[in-house]
This record gives sequence, C-alpha cells and structure tokens, in this order.
Amino acid sequence: MRPTIPSSFTLIGCRAVLRPLHNSIRRGFRQSPATTILHSPSRSTTAAKTTNYIYPRRTMSSDSASASGRYKLVFFVPHSHLEACKEAIFATGAGTFPGGKYTKCCFQMPGQGQFLPSDEANPAIGAAGALETVEEMKVEVMCFGRSIMLQAVDALIKAHPYEEVAYEVYKLEEV
Repeated sequence: MRPTIPSSFTLIGCRAVLRPLHNSIRRGFRQSPATTILHSPSRSTTAAKTTNYIYPRRTMSSDSASASGRYKLVFFVPHSHLEACKEAIFATGAGTFPGGKYTKCCFQMPGQGQFLPSDEANPAIGAAGALETVEEMKVEVMCFGRSIMLQAVDALIKAHPYEEVAYEVYKLEEV
C-alpha cells in the first residue's frame, strides 16, 4: 500500500525521511521505516534517530482570515518614530489576529536606510544634496482584510516622519 500524507501536514527532516522513502520506492512500498514514520510519527525507527517528522503546517483555520484577504505591511522607520508608527497602525486593527487573542503583533529588526535628497526635497533627517545613512527599523505587520490594510497604510503615512514613506504591501495566499 502506498503511504499518503494528509494535506494538512508537511514533512520536516527531509534527509531522514527521504532516504528511507527512496529505499521504499525501490522495494515497492513494503512496510519500511519511511511508511512507519509516515503512519506512526511517534515511533522511532533505526533509519531515523529522531521522531515526529510530521507536523501540522497551519496555525490558523482557513476561515479565520477575513474573506477579503490577508496582507503583510512592511515599512522602514527611524528609531525615534518607531513606537508612534506602530501604535498608529495597531489602532486600525492591523497586527490583530482573528479572534482577538493576539493583538499588536509585528516583527521588527534593525538596519540602515540610505537616501540622497534632491535640492527640491524637504528631508526630515539630513540635508538636501547630502547622502544620508540612518539607523532604522524594518517592521512587518499582518493585516486581515483589505480595509484594515488600507487604513494601516494611511495611518503609517500620517505618523511617519519622512516626506516619502518607504513601505511595501504583499497580498498573502492561503496554502
């Protein structure tokens, strides 16, 4: 009998699973370490030293996201305005997971932004005509629903100190 994997599961530890699976294919899928792993994730085998190769891949049910979609808003902000920008975005409902158990969720990491303002620019940091490097934070926030994403972008633009705000929006797919 050919082993199957439920669609809600994914394989972890490919080398330990693929080698026995390859051997199983050559032997015609008799009971082997690979089929034992696939059908009994808690049993240890001699071919694979670790257990539990199969894990649920979804953390949210398919109906937990708004019918109008999931988006990720990514923006860059100087440290001095980080909290103000995040609070403005969170006030729109961005960063709140369906069900409301988790709010103000985001990922952030430091980096350096660089820009050269033209003579016509009115930079909040630096001077026109001078190359500027600024310590900034990259922030990623989930938005559940198109309207929340649009409100979050508007709030970001109002709270951000830069004349031109660097941000990106990604529409996420259900998998």
